[in-house]
Amino acid sequence: MEKDFRTASKRFWQTVRRLRRGKRCSTCTVYSAGGALLTSTEKIVRRWKEYFEDILNPIDTSSEEEAESGDEGNDPPISGGEVTEAVKQLLGGRAPGVDEVRPEFLKALDVVGLSWLTRLCNAAWRSGAVPVDCRMGWWSPSLRRGTGGVCSNYRGITLLSLPGKVYARVLERRVRPLVEPRIQEEQCGFCPGRGTLNQLFILSRILEGAWEFAQPVYVCFVDLEKAFDRVPRGVLWEVLREYGVSGPLLRAIRSLYNRCKSLVRIAGNKLDSLPVDDGLRQGCPLSPVLFIIFMDRISGQVAEGFRFGGLRISSLIFADDVVLLASSGEGLLERLYLSAGLGTPWCSPG
Repeated sequence: MEKDFRTASKRFWQTVRRLRRGKRCSTCTVYSAGGALLTSTEKIVRRWKEYFEDILNPIDTSSEEEAESGDEGNDPPISGGEVTEAVKQLLGGRAPGVDEVRPEFLKALDVVGLSWLTRLCNAAWRSGAVPVDCRMGWWSPSLRRGTGGVCSNYRGITLLSLPGKVYARVLERRVRPLVEPRIQEEQCGFCPGRGTLNQLFILSRILEGAWEFAQPVYVCFVDLEKAFDRVPRGVLWEVLREYGVSGPLLRAIRSLYNRCKSLVRIAGNKLDSLPVDDGLRQGCPLSPVLFIIFMDRISGQVAEGFRFGGLRISSLIFADDVVLLASSGEGLLERLYLSAGLGTPWCSPG
């Protein structure tokens, strides 16, 4: 039944895309930052380039060289089994990255082909450097809300190299066993066995208990604007060290971010490649676990919260959606200021 559902769902969306072909919202006219309508190709390209530079490099972060030392170690090389499992997790029917390698190509590899892919991963693992294609992605705008013409109404879709995603998946499977025992229970995003239902149940029980025992509870829903794009990498490398990620594993993770770039496509036209110096890579299998590590580091700074049933709950987190809890207004403000000040310039109360 599940297989039939997946197959029918795939056919449904293929039909929707076929019917909508040619009717997608155009990016051929946009508004300037001041609200003026731009129609000339030169001005439109310049406006999109300004917007992309702001999105891809929104903040000034500390140099990546801060985490250079101590990246040597004796971690085992990547095995063929790890690569095979990573290839199995690739989803078919997805668009390729800049190297034009599609998931079906990798899934069709025999033992010899997988052994060569394993060699490629081990070459990157030993040298601490990945091919240029693995550090570059297609970045294309997709209308998220409202009408076309306003750049901020678009979200970016990044298409990465599939061999690079296989390598990143292998690294992700090595990182998780190291960090998951240290992730607080307040975080339910990208954690197996946890989800939004857990957080909704906890929040409803807190509110019911506060009402029943006449206890004050203060709640603040925090919007982390473009959180993935604004994680300071220099801080992230230090946080990874705190969570036990070091040696060749840390070096391999950093190699995916070393001088990475995005090639921007607007209505089929390619703009100049833009360096991406901040944030996590959209679409990378490694990014979710890196993000929850970073968020866990922030949420663990302050123990003050709301006491419920012998437990003290200070926050509920699902990826970048955060609910701060406190038993007083002053305590809530303190939590908010501390959370917003720990190297995270994308925190704004909502």
